[in-house]
Amino acid sequence: MNDYDAILFDAGGVLVLPDPTVLGPLLEPYGGDPTLEVHRRAHYAAMAAKSHARSAETTWDAYNVTYVEMVGVAGDLVHHAAEVLDHTRGPHLWRWAIPETVAALRELAARGVPMGVVSNASGQIEQTLLVSGICQPGDGDLVPMRVIVDSHVVGIAKPDPRVFDFALPHFDEFDRSRIAYVGDSVTMDIEGAGAAGLLPILIDPHDDHAGASFARIRSVADLL
Repeated sequence: MNDYDAILFDAGGVLVLPDPTVLGPLLEPYGGDPTLEVHRRAHYAAMAAKSHARSAETTWDAYNVTYVEMVGVAGDLVHHAAEVLDHTRGPHLWRWAIPETVAALRELAARGVPMGVVSNASGQIEQTLLVSGICQPGDGDLVPMRVIVDSHVVGIAKPDPRVFDFALPHFDEFDRSRIAYVGDSVTMDIEGAGAAGLLPILIDPHDDHAGASFARIRSVADLL
């Protein structure tokens, strides 16, 4: 896992999460626990369920049901709460910066590690990462990224490996096999990056994919 020269990151689940300060109060009337850590845990369990179901990028049923169950919604309220979550968790809600990730990115940048972002998004991700205080393309007040690729802008989305072709020219001094890609989805990120010839690494903080053959880390800080 340590055999790489540069790192590309997914955004959702790696740099940002669906804002738990919004989703906590949203699901509390259905019996959901609004605690921040409960919602952080729920995201990764829900992403694992989405991957296990082999859901397409635009299919979030398994994610929604697992998420609301993980925060404590039960019984007849599960599917109603899942529908409410589905209608609330829009692209602009993926904005809550993961604190330990932000700190790790700063340290990686200080060490001179070349980095970039490739995200399935809706045209908003560059601005979201800027407003959330995480990074920007090129030099600035935040962590510098060589490139930020938004699937909506380029017209190709993971798991199609061609989406990475919009980022790789910015890392042309490296062989693609020595460029890591860090994501939180097996079907979108691990399989897409693997098909592109990159080194895929899954964020798996709670060991939801125990025994998997691909590389896994608990947080971006593990890359240090």
